[in-house]
Amino acid sequence: MTAAHAHHHHGDDHDHPHGHGHGHGPASFDRAFAFGVALNVGFVAIEVAAGLLTNSLALLADAGHNLSDVLGLILAWAASWAARQPATRTFTYGYRRSSILASLANAGLLLIAVGVIAAQAVARLGEPQPVATGPMIWVAAAGVLVNGVTAWLFHRGQHDLNIRGAYLHMAADAAVSAGVVVAALAIGATGWFWIDPAVSLVIAAVIAAGTWGLLREATRLSLDAAPAAIDVSAVEAFLAARPGVTHVHHVHVWATSTTEVALTAHLVRPDGDLDDAFLRETRHALAHDFGIGHATLQVERGACPDGC
Repeated sequence: MTAAHAHHHHGDDHDHPHGHGHGHGPASFDRAFAFGVALNVGFVAIEVAAGLLTNSLALLADAGHNLSDVLGLILAWAASWAARQPATRTFTYGYRRSSILASLANAGLLLIAVGVIAAQAVARLGEPQPVATGPMIWVAAAGVLVNGVTAWLFHRGQHDLNIRGAYLHMAADAAVSAGVVVAALAIGATGWFWIDPAVSLVIAAVIAAGTWGLLREATRLSLDAAPAAIDVSAVEAFLAARPGVTHVHHVHVWATSTTEVALTAHLVRPDGDLDDAFLRETRHALAHDFGIGHATLQVERGACPDGC
């Protein structure tokens, strides 16, 4: 590669993908967030009052988890809004990465909730206390409805890790509330009050299991790992098979947000000349086939002087 071609052909335009993966722009879920937050704040207040009146740790545990989800919804909402703001001279990618940080923070909130719930449940297992199963059943049944409706509001946005986090929280809450109903029925049938804290431990386990995937993927993206949906080897093979390309190196793929992916790559093309059509077609294919919406391609004519 001669000095004249050291930075030959930069594909700086960003195609908008029509395929799968993380190439979608951040969609607006403002109404879903507003409705979900309002609905869950009201339910948390009802559930706390019912938990205190019925002396049910399972209800209080579920209320604590729902409160953490309200905070998580607000955090995800703020990140979703920030991700749609335009870039600046300082933040040249805009604030898209805030959605990754929100996903990571949401996972942390859930893990804290798990620790609190588990500690209280273990303490009460040694000294089970009576609970009023009738109100417990009705409040938990309302929780199934509230959390189920809220989860439905976000079901279409699961390609976005930030939105998927909100969806999984609400879907898990609906299942957990269903578990509380089952516990109340079991206590009513057997009189075994230890079932209440035992269900709380099951709730903690369900939350931890659902949080693990979110935590793992959010951590990966925060460290600039390629998104799980992107097969980097397949991307490299595609680039190497492009017309005239003899070698591909310096391939980097990372997430700029929970919905958008960027790539930079050097393509050795000895017989290539200034070819905007080649760059345009390559970027379009990367967006359509791999969900990579921000591709920057550097074309070189010879060997890289630093050995690459």
